[in-house]
Amino acid sequence: MDIWQVQREDISPLRYLLYEVIKKVLLAVEYFTTKRMMDSAAALTYSTLLAIVPIMAVVFAIARGFGYNKYIETWFREALSSQPQVAEAIIGFVNSYLVHTKSGIFLGIGLLFMLWTVIMLISNIEKAFNDIWQVSTPRSIFRTITDYMAMFLLAPIIIVVTSGISIMMATFANGIGETLIVGPTLRFFLRLLPYIIMSGVFIALYVFMPNTKVKIKSAIIPGILAGVAMQGLQLVYIHSQIWVTGYNAIYGSFAALPLFMLWVQISWTICLFGAELAYTNQNLEKFAFRASTDDLSHRYRLLLSAYLMTLICRRFEEGKKPYTALELKLETNIPIRITHDLLENLTRVHMLSEMTNDEKGTEAVYQPAESTARLSVGMMIDRLEAEGKWKLMPDLQLFKSDELMKAIRQRKDYLQKQRDILFKDIPLVRNE
Repeated sequence: MDIWQVQREDISPLRYLLYEVIKKVLLAVEYFTTKRMMDSAAALTYSTLLAIVPIMAVVFAIARGFGYNKYIETWFREALSSQPQVAEAIIGFVNSYLVHTKSGIFLGIGLLFMLWTVIMLISNIEKAFNDIWQVSTPRSIFRTITDYMAMFLLAPIIIVVTSGISIMMATFANGIGETLIVGPTLRFFLRLLPYIIMSGVFIALYVFMPNTKVKIKSAIIPGILAGVAMQGLQLVYIHSQIWVTGYNAIYGSFAALPLFMLWVQISWTICLFGAELAYTNQNLEKFAFRASTDDLSHRYRLLLSAYLMTLICRRFEEGKKPYTALELKLETNIPIRITHDLLENLTRVHMLSEMTNDEKGTEAVYQPAESTARLSVGMMIDRLEAEGKWKLMPDLQLFKSDELMKAIRQRKDYLQKQRDILFKDIPLVRNE
């Protein structure tokens, strides 16, 4: 049985749920490999190496303002417990950076370069997530500034506050000992807290970073899986100290850098795969029957496009609320993926206009791009068939042929007759 064509009423609910999970995972793996996400993970690794010092400098500066400077260093060492040499090196760089900034030495070009590395990292993350979510429109300049500044300022505060809370809870748990049930319960929660925090970070990243509306429920499971996988990666690195020690014996102090780069790249790979899983979790319906317009004949694409144009123009003439892609799918029973492709083609040739209520609107609506008194079947056929560019120049002597010129004239007559058929005038016959 082809799981892509199974309907809900064909099998039991439990088996249908299992098929849904399998389809989402298969699609995530397929798109992760075909979109070259490993290359994106490598690019993000490079950006992370450049930006990690200024980012941690902000975290440490805010921590000192709260009086948590010693605790934040302890938290950072624990976060990089699998990379102790790297943790010490970064803390040294950060302290040097803060001293120079405080004394006024590190200003001008150096400060701008540090700021540029942070912005480059965040923009590269956004680009990778937009590629996953198939978003072609980046954030506006205003939203880029406001969103990035909010992220840059709020993230350190959240890290410092959560670290302070965990330290307070750990101190309280050690104080009450084993005499009360609260103590063991609290210690179990503290062991679970890193998984909760890491999962929350990934969920927030999957919802906030793409320049489109991501439903929280679609990001919860991928975020939890990514958070658990990250903590698992930490445990693997911590419990593989024998291998790391041997590696250090061969390469000396230089071993810390490639090991840290490997750890960062695996971390970004986990993050991007979780983003792919969130995308397929929200958009599984788009892949119903794994249908594509590439599988359709040119004649059938024109027929379906005319069907969609008729519905949209008639709805516009009636003064009703414009259609969304999902509403068109439900009315026509055309698979949603094909519906999206056809609407995108019609928008590209300026037969339709796509509109959203806001920049991250989840439901785009479609309206005629021109007056419905002009939009005709002939216009649609002409524009769809004329889309693209000529890359080869044929022999112009061929156009002097009487037979070919006759065929061209007949085609013009055909299109002219089709232009007389306006979409707004086509009657809709619905099954009762």
